[in-house]
Amino acid sequence: MVTHPSILLIEDSPGECELFRLALTQTGLDVALYTEHDAEAAFHFLEDRVHHPQWSLQARSFTSPEGGLNRSPTARIEGAHSDRAASASKGDRSGLPSLILLDLKLGRRNGCDFLKRLRADARFAAIPVVVFTTSDDQTDLARCYAGVANGYVVKPGTFEELIHCTGDICRYWLKWNRSLLMADTRC
Repeated sequence: MVTHPSILLIEDSPGECELFRLALTQTGLDVALYTEHDAEAAFHFLEDRVHHPQWSLQARSFTSPEGGLNRSPTARIEGAHSDRAASASKGDRSGLPSLILLDLKLGRRNGCDFLKRLRADARFAAIPVVVFTTSDDQTDLARCYAGVANGYVVKPGTFEELIHCTGDICRYWLKWNRSLLMADTRC
């Protein structure tokens, strides 16, 4: 089953999430973007997608008075533990994300802790995870790859560089790279 490409961005700064959303928009790529502001909320998001794959984020949260879905291009949902955003315009938005972009510094929890938990769960172990962080520290880099991160990208310094970086990440991970999640055969 081929689904529309989507990214789960786990970032505790609403400003950074908005910058990434704007940069993604500037790439012209048609990619759904979901954000979570902490590791626990992100894990619950993934579990919801496994248990209810027919639900899109919008289907769970936005319905019209007639009971139909509100397919607004940008939807914001206030949750108990997070602010989730979906940027989507067309296509199937259900199922697990095609890529997780994980900030290393997540307030109380470290992104490496989330990565270890994700890799220990067979339902999510095949999702590519790229650590997207401000840290250029070799210790952080080594810890993330030891935790089986698929990539490690230091956030660029300017918005123009962020647009190019976002486009490169999306084109590689969502267009060129092949993952087990794309396989149409079952073991």
